[in-house]
Amino acid sequence: MKIEILLIAGGAVIITIVAFLLYDKRNKNKAEQVEEVEEEHVEASVAPRNSSIIDYNVYEMKKQEFILYASLAGLVFFAIGFIFYNNLIAALVFSALGLLYPRFQKQILIKKRKTELSRQFQQALFSLSSSLVAGRSIENAFLEVTKDLELLYPDPDTYIIKEFERINRRVANREPIEHAIADFSERAGIDDITNFTDVFVTCKRTGGDLVEVIRRTSNMISEKIEIQQEISVMVAQKKFESRAVSLAPLVMVALLSYTSGEYMAPLYRWADFGPIIMTFCLGIIGLAFYVSQRIMNIKV
Repeated sequence: MKIEILLIAGGAVIITIVAFLLYDKRNKNKAEQVEEVEEEHVEASVAPRNSSIIDYNVYEMKKQEFILYASLAGLVFFAIGFIFYNNLIAALVFSALGLLYPRFQKQILIKKRKTELSRQFQQALFSLSSSLVAGRSIENAFLEVTKDLELLYPDPDTYIIKEFERINRRVANREPIEHAIADFSERAGIDDITNFTDVFVTCKRTGGDLVEVIRRTSNMISEKIEIQQEISVMVAQKKFESRAVSLAPLVMVALLSYTSGEYMAPLYRWADFGPIIMTFCLGIIGLAFYVSQRIMNIKV
């Protein structure tokens, strides 16, 4: 047992070192390309920027984050490989899949960031509607919204505050407000913001009732968020149950391997096609977990 623990610990160290070296080598070339792009962007920028421009469709993972997620995923895959194949080499090969996990984690973080931005945008619309009802112009209403958001969100790095400040700076530099909002909508990649932008631009050009449009849009977004929250609460328990069910076979195989080694021995011998059977069962478990998560990923 002590030898196995040492082997597992050694495998974890190897995984961490390999992940760090691969990611560091990859980032050296990537960092140079990013710096060149940023320099070109700064030179081509018309209005000054006090903060970096965020593309909400892309998440730039830091080196520490990549190492953390890859190492944790590598440890999990290493444990799964060791449980199902009872072989250190196979477990190390299996743990290499952990290097792919940061890509999936990026999508999770992008989705989380967009959800947060959508909720903040809802509050901004409520404030914008109130300012327009009070008789302020569009430009002055956006300035007032920024002040209201600073009271609501003390953190100056809040996404929506930075975006509205950027819009106000561009308007102050004599850029049409429609262009500033359209740029924000394109970077956000959120349907609600895109729909609002389309209607806003149309009303601005044709002289439509902006107050009514913003009021209806804010109400629709609010209802949509409430529905999403209700659905999340309803499926939260089912998601936990599906993960527990997916984890149960791994726990059972591990317990049987350490308590009844002779009983499980045929499943680890190539002569009895044991590894093939284990691979097939592991594939079924993975497929079942994927399908269960997809089913409960309900979009409004």
